[in-house]
Amino acid sequence: MAFAILSVLPHLIASRMVLDLIIHIAIFGLFATAVNLLIGYTGLISFGHAMFYASGAYGFGLLMQHGGWSVPAALAVSVFGSALLALIVGLVCTKTKEIYFTFLTLAIQMMFYSTILSWQTLTGGDQGLTGGFTKPLFLGIDLSNANQLYYFITGIVILSLGVLWHITKSPFGYALRMIRDNAARVEFLGMNVRNYRLAAFVIAAAFASVAGALMSLYVSAAYPNFGYWTMSGEAIFMIMLGGVNSFLGPLMGATMLTLLNHFVTEHTKFYGLVLGTIILLYVMFLRKGLLDLIMERWIAARDKRSARRLP
Repeated sequence: MAFAILSVLPHLIASRMVLDLIIHIAIFGLFATAVNLLIGYTGLISFGHAMFYASGAYGFGLLMQHGGWSVPAALAVSVFGSALLALIVGLVCTKTKEIYFTFLTLAIQMMFYSTILSWQTLTGGDQGLTGGFTKPLFLGIDLSNANQLYYFITGIVILSLGVLWHITKSPFGYALRMIRDNAARVEFLGMNVRNYRLAAFVIAAAFASVAGALMSLYVSAAYPNFGYWTMSGEAIFMIMLGGVNSFLGPLMGATMLTLLNHFVTEHTKFYGLVLGTIILLYVMFLRKGLLDLIMERWIAARDKRSARRLP
């Protein structure tokens, strides 16, 4: 259904700006959903997953610029490399928990960001990977064509979200929820909590790197801000806006924040003030994500109707 709707949009919408917004929403939605595998399902708050978003983007961009790789091959290798990096980082971070885990991921991310800035011969320093790269044909798909690139990116995002959905509904996903709710009890049952957390960390990083690689493909570049801690912060804010307990909550949050970014920056230079006000109002009045709130009200109304039907 989602693919059918997205597939007809280029024919219905002539505005390139609208399609650009949809692509950004799709990519950021995938990134936020990946991070929510840790936050919403495992109970771990990571400020470090922009590191893997950036590693996917830079890995993909470097392979396309200097290796002459096909797009799928560069995508696969950059994701695999990011997963290996996540395994190494995760082995360190999952030794800790709660606030220590959060600050450790933040510290390692800042080290990664500093590496991006300082390794100018490889990353381009503070200018990033500029100059663009060619996008060779893949199975007859011309990725240099804006509409076909749109189909390719949204198709990969939908496929990735489908895989993440199945992961959350699998026995592994239910085990993560158990760990989130009561890790001590899960350990008492004989399950290795650290291994589950490490697996969730790596899976979230892999899909974050898919999002980063797709952004690199879209803009034909990679920039240092991809790996700055605020990118992780934006993903967390998207999750907060949309809802941590709903699978599609992060996607809704990505939609809200991306549209906010676009319209606020278009009409005022006080973006930080507006965003800060929204966060303040959220903390004071909403607290739950919008989709979580909608689902909660819908379930309550359904239960109330069911109770009325009882004799």
